[in-house]
Amino acid sequence: MDKPTELIEFEAMLLGRHIHLLTPHARGLHGRLDRSAYLLLSRIQAEGPMSIGRLSAAFGLDVSTLNRQTAAMLRAGVVERIPDPDGGVARKFAITAEGERRLTADRAENVRGLEKVVADWTPEEVAEFATLLSRLNRDVERHDGRPWPRS
Repeated sequence: MDKPTELIEFEAMLLGRHIHLLTPHARGLHGRLDRSAYLLLSRIQAEGPMSIGRLSAAFGLDVSTLNRQTAAMLRAGVVERIPDPDGGVARKFAITAEGERRLTADRAENVRGLEKVVADWTPEEVAEFATLLSRLNRDVERHDGRPWPRS
């Protein structure tokens, strides 16, 4: 790899794989959210109830794909369909108490796995990596035109 951007691409690809392997779900423990549910619930948690159209715009996914994913989430009890709180026609997906519980538990497990990985890093190294990773994600979002809501 001659260019730093080639190394970033390669390492980002591996990071996506490795993060998944840190989770108990990957080690055969059940009850974890699948990746799509984790992402959709995280977005709904950040923005509040969302329609299929807003989810489609936020993720750049086809409505039929989102219909399948949200149907599975409805069956799992992690979202519910509610009337638009703003009085619009489209019903929206809201996270349920069970969805909040499972998302919080999965996120905590992900953080525990990452903490094990970076246990030998200095606090400054962890903070620097977090800052640079956040910058990379924000720049990707800026180029893509779909920023992720952050608190």
